[in-house]
Amino acid sequence: MDDLNLLQWPAMVVTIIAAWLIASQTKRRRLIGFWCFLLSNALWVVWGWHDQAYALVVLQVALAALNIRGAYKNEPAADAATDR
Repeated sequence: MDDLNLLQWPAMVVTIIAAWLIASQTKRRRLIGFWCFLLSNALWVVWGWHDQAYALVVLQVALAALNIRGAYKNEPAADAATDR
């Protein structure tokens, strides 16, 4: 078995942890969740490229862009207006 095939398992675990954290009401945990999602996106891209699952690679790039947007919107300046 190719070692890169095993990469799908840590990618899955990191994705689940990220989803758990992103649902938190704590801003810091949400931010960590976004970073975990970005890590999982990178892991899925490596695995998808190796497995020639190019639709998965494109999906992960799109999801990474959404995660970057989410992390940016989670910043304190973005929350200042909604907290008042």
